[in-house]
Amino acid sequence: MDRTEELLRRLTEASGVPGFEAEVRALIRGELEGIAAIEQDRIGSIVCRKEGTQAAPRIMLAAHMDEIGFMVKQITKEGHLRFVPLGGWWEQVMLAQRVVVKTAKGDVPGILGAKPPHILTPDERNKVVEKRDMYIDIGATSREEAEQIGVRPGDPVVPVSAFTPLAGGKTYLGKAWDDRVGCALFIQAIQRLAGESHPNTVYGVGTVQEEVGLRGAKTTAYVVNPDVAIILESDIAYDVPGMNHEEPLVALGKGPSLLVFDAGMIPNTRLRDLAVETAAALGIPLQFSSLEGGRTDGSIIHLHNAGVPTIVLGVAARHIHSHTGVIHRDDYDRLLALLVALIKRLDAETVSALMQ
Repeated sequence: MDRTEELLRRLTEASGVPGFEAEVRALIRGELEGIAAIEQDRIGSIVCRKEGTQAAPRIMLAAHMDEIGFMVKQITKEGHLRFVPLGGWWEQVMLAQRVVVKTAKGDVPGILGAKPPHILTPDERNKVVEKRDMYIDIGATSREEAEQIGVRPGDPVVPVSAFTPLAGGKTYLGKAWDDRVGCALFIQAIQRLAGESHPNTVYGVGTVQEEVGLRGAKTTAYVVNPDVAIILESDIAYDVPGMNHEEPLVALGKGPSLLVFDAGMIPNTRLRDLAVETAAALGIPLQFSSLEGGRTDGSIIHLHNAGVPTIVLGVAARHIHSHTGVIHRDDYDRLLALLVALIKRLDAETVSALMQ
């Protein structure tokens, strides 16, 4: 396991549902302390400033630290936990999955459950079980027993999925690639720039609560006041059965992606073109995608102040917004190389031309 694989493992296995990103934040701090000046906003986002040869332009590399998960809402008299979803969950991927309740007394394992099929009516069997009818079973037999082991309403609940290299060793199985892969990218970009010259100041930003409303993007834009923003995200892989496209829009192992559209932002065209030109110069294949049913942190950041030229670069992930997903190492490595090269091209003259 090389340094990149180990970083990805640690990030994907860290716990950090919206509002509870402290473990991920501490990991980022540990990686960049001594390389970048580190501060934190008042809702928990981390900002890591790496100075180059010039104070400006200010280049913001944004990735959200939070993952989809749950929060304990209520403990039933039988000791089961009712929950609130944190982020966009699809019911079909939820049942029988393991979770961990993060309590003040320590981790409490559990499983997502619902009524067994044997006692369902024919009509119920033909319907998807809704989230409101599910519960978390921690093995308790009463509310008092659940409370004794430390469970309380408001406790975060995190999916369980161990990092696992798959066939050939270049694809990685793990949870929370959305968006720990982006966090890894800005960490390693800043680490690479530590020994190299760049004509700007780079801010690696781990935002909070993206999955519940892009909240950290708003506050960190005020902290950084960026001249340019590059959003680092996971992207949706279309190379799976059932996708209704003649060709996959984005596929694993075919290179990083560039979003030409998301539901909250049309990227700056000159910055987009610069990314395309930089990829071509490096011989990096670039895939193009659009996100018509969702938004990224860029939709908030690009509207900051008088406006910020913004693009979204991504690493394709299969099975997004479920307990576990799959990414390809080649896509990650190529995006990291593209990101570092793009940062080096963003001097004052180039950034000024983005707005003309």
